Amino acid sequence: MIDRAEIVRQLVGWFDAYARDLPWRHGDPWAVMVSEFMLQQTPVARVLPVWAAWVERWPTPALLAAEPTGEAVLAWGRLGYPRRALWLHASATAIAERQDGQVPDTVDELRALPGVGDYTAAAIACFAFGAHVPVLDTNVRRVLTRLEVAQAAPPAHLTNAERARAQEFTDAAAELAPRWAAAVMEFGALVCLARRPDCASCPVADTCAWRIAGYPASPRTAPAQRWHGSDRQCRGILLDIIRTNPDGVPVEMLFDAWHSLPQAKACLVGLMADGLVHRSGDRVTL
Repeated sequence: MIDRAEIVRQLVGWFDAYARDLPWRHGDPWAVMVSEFMLQQTPVARVLPVWAAWVERWPTPALLAAEPTGEAVLAWGRLGYPRRALWLHASATAIAERQDGQVPDTVDELRALPGVGDYTAAAIACFAFGAHVPVLDTNVRRVLTRLEVAQAAPPAHLTNAERARAQEFTDAAAELAPRWAAAVMEFGALVCLARRPDCASCPVADTCAWRIAGYPASPRTAPAQRWHGSDRQCRGILLDIIRTNPDGVPVEMLFDAWHSLPQAKACLVGLMADGLVHRSGDRVTL
């Protein structure tokens, strides 16, 4: 039977020795919250400069809430998925209005904020306030799946079995639970990679079920959605043009920037529906 407490001890020791010195790990709860919004589906290297500029400009939720939403979208830069900027602005507004300007410290209160799902609520509660809760991102799911299930990758969607497994590790960690949550996430990001995991550097390789089983492949999954020519690419290009022209741009300039006029029109309508841009006559602004 796997010794979860020993695995916790080994990976926390690894984390103490090799963890990246990421600035939000030393920040206040708001700084942690900003990082968690930005890190969703975005690599750390791209987040670092934007996060630093963001928390310097808006070191509290109230300061962000006092700004127009267009400023949040503009400051979001090219992180992608710009609706996250709107959700972060909405959460800051809710915190300023309902929480006396302080980021709430419980999962339930965090979950009630706009744009905060189960993962983000758990991450903020754990990393900002030391809550003993599992934090299940893709990296953590992969590590725990390999350790106990002998599969290369977790299922496409989070399962109840995964939640139960993560809770068992959190319980085994006891007072180390917040440190464990950070350690296993970092380990998945740096060592137990989706492709070419560095098993030679793994402190728990001898007890890894996937390694012991001979590294069986996971069942084939559907290919990732293409990027070139997609609506995501089109929306990003249109938004970049609008972002770099704060006084607004003519609609025709946006349509000329994309090879498919119907797609450009549909994407512009989508950006307006999401509240990311606004149209007045023939000009579009943030």
